[in-house]
Amino acid sequence: METRPQILIADDHLVFAEGLRLLLEKQFAVVGTVADGRALITEALRLTPDVIVADIGMPLLNGLDAANRVRQRLPNVKVIFLTMQDDPNLAAAALELGSAGFVLKHSAGSELLTAIDHVLHGESYVTPKLRPNDWVQQKTRARQHSRHLTQRQREIVQLCAEGRPLKEIAGRLNLSEKTVQFHKYHIMETFNLKSNADLVLFALKEGLISLDPLQKNTLS
Repeated sequence: METRPQILIADDHLVFAEGLRLLLEKQFAVVGTVADGRALITEALRLTPDVIVADIGMPLLNGLDAANRVRQRLPNVKVIFLTMQDDPNLAAAALELGSAGFVLKHSAGSELLTAIDHVLHGESYVTPKLRPNDWVQQKTRARQHSRHLTQRQREIVQLCAEGRPLKEIAGRLNLSEKTVQFHKYHIMETFNLKSNADLVLFALKEGLISLDPLQKNTLS
């Protein structure tokens, strides 16, 4: 019987995900690999892994929001977030999930195993480059990162910024197209976004999409 900790990988960069799998299989049981946030939720609930290693900037639903939903159903699962974004606010928001890790992709090979060891022991891990000096500051940053948008608005911003058709967005969220249009209009009015380009930049700032989703990454 498999006794090694079980890990689920979530990353839409297939080459990078394969590199992660090869790295982690030496010490852990990799039970699956998924390429978007909604598939992460489905597979995590089906497989109940010990640890999820997730890219933050995934299509359909970003890794942060997907992991939050998984933790609501599986409160004991541990999460390691990987990202290209060296944003302290994003790191602080990730740690609001409890025992979690935050690792920059370019240092994943050297830090990921350390982060997994920390979260399996009930501790958090943040790459030293982004580690807050004190946890009061961290809490403030986390609130700053998440205060603007509701969960539904975050979903709509991400899907719109990905350039998905209105009909597809409505179908994925079980909403009418008019409701999606209303949410988008309200968001753009509230945050003074004048164009779809402004919406994309806003989604980047909120950590809902990746700066370069096609960028190839390698393990260091």
